Amino acid sequence: MSMLSDLSPARHPLPADGSASAALPRPRIQLDSNLRRWFARNLGLWRSRRLYFFADGEALRVDMMLRVETFSEPVQGDAAYRFTWWPEQEYEFFDKKPRYVPTGTMEAYLCGHQLRRSRGYLCGTPTKSQIRQVDEHELIFESHYQEWDILEHIRLVDQDRYRSRSIYSWKDGVLELAETHHEIRVEEAGAALASGPASEP
Repeated sequence: MSMLSDLSPARHPLPADGSASAALPRPRIQLDSNLRRWFARNLGLWRSRRLYFFADGEALRVDMMLRVETFSEPVQGDAAYRFTWWPEQEYEFFDKKPRYVPTGTMEAYLCGHQLRRSRGYLCGTPTKSQIRQVDEHELIFESHYQEWDILEHIRLVDQDRYRSRSIYSWKDGVLELAETHHEIRVEEAGAALASGPASEP
């Protein structure tokens, strides 16, 4: 995978004789490209404080809880995860936006640089997201399904105690929704689930 290819290492000055062969070797930038390691850093229970900005100017808040678990024996892919969510403080969000599901569970499979989810971000059907790694702390997920295009940035902050999420959703090419999620780790990861999900997404 090519990451941060536009960054160039610092150049060292040539020796006094000007010979290129005598130049010091350039240091190489080392980045963590192991996606499973990044996902493992996200395991545990998070409190997610969210702001939703809709195209009509409406702004809504909701506080959610999100648990991220892994399966010890995934039935497909490189790794499998379970995401479970429920509201901590609704602020009437789900009354105003009934299309959003307040509680739920989703399985996801990491298959190379693709995340296959058992349900979509804005629909109940299975979806696939392409993954790009910015650096060892941040991933970008790009999803395309039905009339939606979704771009999500997730960054781990301060020794993985916090997560910052920015999500943008276009419908038929028009930006309909922008979200910011500030997430605080509440519990560390528990034991891995015994086996992979029974059904494939």
